[in-house]
Amino acid sequence: MAVTGRQPGAPGTGRPKRAARGTRGTRARSPYPLWFHLPAGVVFAVLFVVPTAVAFYFSLTRWTLFDSEFIGLENYRTFLQEPALTRGLVNTFIYAFLTSGLKVVLGMALAVLLTRKIFARGFLRSVVFFPVLVSTVGVGLTFQALMDPSKGFVNEALGWVGIDGPGWLVDPDWALYSIALTDVWKGLGLATLIYIAGITGIPQEYYEAARTDGADGWQTFRHIVLPLSFPATSTVILLSLIGGLRSFDLIWAMTGGGPGFTSDVVGSVIYKQYQAGFYGLSTAGNVILFLLVTAIVFPLMRFLNRREVDL
Repeated sequence: MAVTGRQPGAPGTGRPKRAARGTRGTRARSPYPLWFHLPAGVVFAVLFVVPTAVAFYFSLTRWTLFDSEFIGLENYRTFLQEPALTRGLVNTFIYAFLTSGLKVVLGMALAVLLTRKIFARGFLRSVVFFPVLVSTVGVGLTFQALMDPSKGFVNEALGWVGIDGPGWLVDPDWALYSIALTDVWKGLGLATLIYIAGITGIPQEYYEAARTDGADGWQTFRHIVLPLSFPATSTVILLSLIGGLRSFDLIWAMTGGGPGFTSDVVGSVIYKQYQAGFYGLSTAGNVILFLLVTAIVFPLMRFLNRREVDL
């Protein structure tokens, strides 16, 4: 018998192509049986699915603690006609995109610094992360005192160098941006920590190849650190944007949405409806906020995930 030199599965027989074609469109099987996922599914259903469904139902009712009356979409129509809602939506977008953008830029800059071999690096990392551990309400009340236009430390310090500080929280032109800067100060540590994890995970071979090619610090950052830490960037963007869109506690602690309605966001508009006793109306506002965040974050997450794959 003549030997053809082709073994089963060898190149040219056509079998590897059929095997590859058969596995390309199939998803990887989980190594765990389906019932392993049951406890997590029950917890997810109890803590998220059921409360979400109940909220959707009560948003269609006029309810109190002991009674409810189904009124259809009337709560949604009333909430969308709320005079403060338009200003609240604009402020929400300004606040969310400003805070998330600053956290990305400053978090990356601090992470690059704190991954270098500098003096007291561990202590400096702790200092940067410390504000994340402090209560949001506590931070708000502290900065409310620090930014007082007449007795606050910030304006007194500016006065030492001949600068007349603005009314940070009482001037309508400054209030929202002052709160946003406070939010950045509080959340910057988490963004920096995520970036530190992303940068330290880059293999050293890339840096060695860059040094061999004569790349300077900026070229190394642009062509190695920036693209290879993109998963950290996408995480910071998503977390910061979600937090900014549903912001409430820091704003309420510092200004209560004032002066007037100049620092109101969607969350504070909803809370004011709760305070007034319009529970169904405020529940409809929560549903609208949930849909708004989902409509922005979900497509952005898909886009960032595709970018990660392309990189």
